[in-house]
Order: sequence, then C-alpha cells, then structure tokens
Amino acid sequence: MKESAVILNAGYNEGNIGDVDYDSCYKKAGVITPVPGGVGPVTISMLLEQTVDSAEKSAKLL
Repeated sequence: MKESAVILNAGYNEGNIGDVDYDSCYKKAGVITPVPGGVGPVTISMLLEQTVDSAEKSAKLL
C-alpha cells in the first residue's frame, strides 16, 4: 500500500467488520472509511436516486 492511500472499505462481514485489515492499514493510510457507517449511506442514497430517476422516466413513457 502506498503512503497516504485513500482506502474505501466497502466490504461487510459478520460482526460488523470490513474487508480491510484496519489495524495494519491505519498508520499508512491517508484516509480510511469506517465499518459500519462508511460507504453504506452513500450507496443507499445513490440507489434511491436511481430508483426515483427510473420512476420519473417510466412515468414520462405512459
């Protein structure tokens, strides 16, 4: 891993842990997202935005 790397820990495993070994990356990483509470809220908001966009496009076709 490069010094000051940005790590997006998007994995999720049983016990509320991600795919990244947080302890070994913490000292070198510039930024690391937490698990839980990291990228999950962004993922959900993007899925909702795409759902609304799709519904609006479907309504225009009717």
